[in-house]
Amino acid sequence: MNKLVVNLDNRSYPIYIEPAIFKETASLLGQFDSGKEFFIITDSNVRPLYGDVLFDSLRNAGLSPQLLVVPAGEHSKSLQVAEDLYTQLLAARVTRQSKIIALGGGVIGDLAGFVAATLLRGVPFIQIPTTLLSQVDSSVGGKVGINHPLGKNLIGAFYQPQLVIIDPLVLKTLPIREIKAGLAEVIKYSFIANAGFFKQLSASITDIINLNDLMLVQDIISTCCQIKAEVVAKDERESGLRAILNFGHTIGHALETVTNYDYFLHGEAVAHGMRGALYLSFLHQYINKNELTRACALIASLEPPAIPTHITGEALVQAMSKDKKRSDKGQLWILLQKIGQYDMNRNVPAEMVKEAIDFILTGN
Repeated sequence: MNKLVVNLDNRSYPIYIEPAIFKETASLLGQFDSGKEFFIITDSNVRPLYGDVLFDSLRNAGLSPQLLVVPAGEHSKSLQVAEDLYTQLLAARVTRQSKIIALGGGVIGDLAGFVAATLLRGVPFIQIPTTLLSQVDSSVGGKVGINHPLGKNLIGAFYQPQLVIIDPLVLKTLPIREIKAGLAEVIKYSFIANAGFFKQLSASITDIINLNDLMLVQDIISTCCQIKAEVVAKDERESGLRAILNFGHTIGHALETVTNYDYFLHGEAVAHGMRGALYLSFLHQYINKNELTRACALIASLEPPAIPTHITGEALVQAMSKDKKRSDKGQLWILLQKIGQYDMNRNVPAEMVKEAIDFILTGN
């Protein structure tokens, strides 16, 4: 069993990564000393695939599970849905010895983690991510939250899980669009931290997209989780280094906001955002035209949906003005000095930003 650890002193926790490990969930959860009560939060898509199976396996193992289901989709990351979950959990007499399980993709992980962080001033929770994006990124690191009409993830907390269980086999039930969206975050890690990883992805992207080799997929997930675990261990609350994990997200979040969260999957918006960040890196003369072309070609293999023609550069700039990473010192941009090496920059001229936005809107 492949095991990684996020080292955060007394809040450290393991990440288990292995095909078919989902079947061992009851055994892994049975290791907790206190409390046998588990509240599984999942969505309407995941429930028929894994929710009922997990519920039955926990009950058969002598644990006490309950299943809470929310509508699938980004719109469930809202105060209203969080309040509905608070009501259900309180009515079921949840205690601080209970544990919340986030079973699903990034939306469920963020939502369930936010509920766990804020209910009774903190209820332990476990992440069981079922999408590639959540397995390689959002399930690790303790960033939980919900959206606001003015922007994505503007209401949230840093709240670490007690355990992360990642089964690459569950990816077999995902639409290929979800696989490609998740790979945007995978590519992000290669851009900011590992040039060799970028070469590996470029050489095998078709096999990865089609899940032809689950051990290769496990290795890719492990690489991403290891990079993120090391960054989080050094900067848990994003006071510095952790911001590098937002490469491509400044424009990506803006794209999600201006399309009302119902056009792009998160990874698709990040894919376009990374193109913009790469072009900014090119304009800064950090990367050359060949590197820009190679990097954008890898992103293009994911085939993100085209940006709607009615989206304007002005709308994106307005949305970016509400970005969490913006301060009185300016917008923080994560750029690349070269593939595999990042640069953190608050001195990007507005003219360059406009040019980069024009690049992703027009392709030129």
